[in-house]
Amino acid sequence: MTVTGVQLQEYLAGLDYPVSKEDLVRWGQENGASTELLQMLKALPVEQFDSPAELSQALNTLA
Repeated sequence: MTVTGVQLQEYLAGLDYPVSKEDLVRWGQENGASTELLQMLKALPVEQFDSPAELSQALNTLA
């Protein structure tokens, strides 16, 4: 799955950076992220992200 910027904005809107992988997963769960996106967030190799662009790039490496 390739995560688009629109999907990230939808599921992770209002998130403050930097953010940990654990907080990303929790935020996604609380905001109705799909099971597939949650699995991708859990599979991220980096433990912290400093910007939405950094997160998007990391997610796209999993696709």
